[in-house]
Amino acid sequence: MSATASPDTLRVIVFEGVQNLALYAAQAQGCFAAHGLDVQLSFTPNSWTLRDGLQQGSYDIAHTAVDNAIAMVELAGADVAVVMGGDNGFNGVYVQPDIADIAALRGRTVLVDAPNTAFALVLYRILSQHGMERSRNDYVVKSVGATPLRLAALLDPSLADQPKYAGAILNLPYRIQAERAGLRCLGEAVDLVGPYLSTAGFVMRPWAAAHADVLQRYIRAYVEGLRWALDPAHRGAAIDLLAERLKLPRDMAEACYAIAADPLNGLARDAAIDLAGLANVLNIRAVVEGAWEGKPPSTDRYVDARYWTQALQ
Repeated sequence: MSATASPDTLRVIVFEGVQNLALYAAQAQGCFAAHGLDVQLSFTPNSWTLRDGLQQGSYDIAHTAVDNAIAMVELAGADVAVVMGGDNGFNGVYVQPDIADIAALRGRTVLVDAPNTAFALVLYRILSQHGMERSRNDYVVKSVGATPLRLAALLDPSLADQPKYAGAILNLPYRIQAERAGLRCLGEAVDLVGPYLSTAGFVMRPWAAAHADVLQRYIRAYVEGLRWALDPAHRGAAIDLLAERLKLPRDMAEACYAIAADPLNGLARDAAIDLAGLANVLNIRAVVEGAWEGKPPSTDRYVDARYWTQALQ
């Protein structure tokens, strides 16, 4: 793109959270601008808004739990492709202080975003492993929206004189806020259910085919932002960026960064797609929802890695 050409506009929709560190860094460091892109970032209150907006063309790229892409394909017939990875979700099971273990969630109310996708299915799978089934009404499910809304509901002071909502899956930075507010963590989601691809970037396939160059430039800029953020030399600046964008105290931003930058379980290097994690996402949907008659399809059905591969060449 010439120096005088207008940048290509990309409308990107995400949930608010630490998983967007690469996006924040790519914006702050001018990576998108250097590749001729004007990225307009929007935050979604729930999965339905994100999924419907992408399918209807209101947004070009979505970054969120990959199970949303699967749901779009399987439930809405959307022609979606996962084009880049992200992370395992940094999820933990958080409950009220009086709940000692997962078995104690029997008969209680748990909170989810959309009841048929992503972390809701992970929660159902964990409960099933402890002898509780949603189909038998062994627990109550209440849909309240994105992670900050679930945390707010768990801590709702208006429920002081009545049974509080029992628990939910929470990710960064909200899980740290939950711990500081006195909620109890009963375990890491990946320790309870196995490898898991959470955040991934996905698009409508026809859009990607028509905008291949733009998408590749976006992925390249995103990866540049991610590399900058994970470089130990930029640790302090990356923590400051998280504190600024998420309006966090710096010590909390530092705690979030330590988890996100962990070499083993942190943000996926170069935003590579964790195919083993995606396979487990499909397996959880097959087991919990009975999809595909219990036999999950190949990950190839949902992934198109060509744009990522070409972007990094």
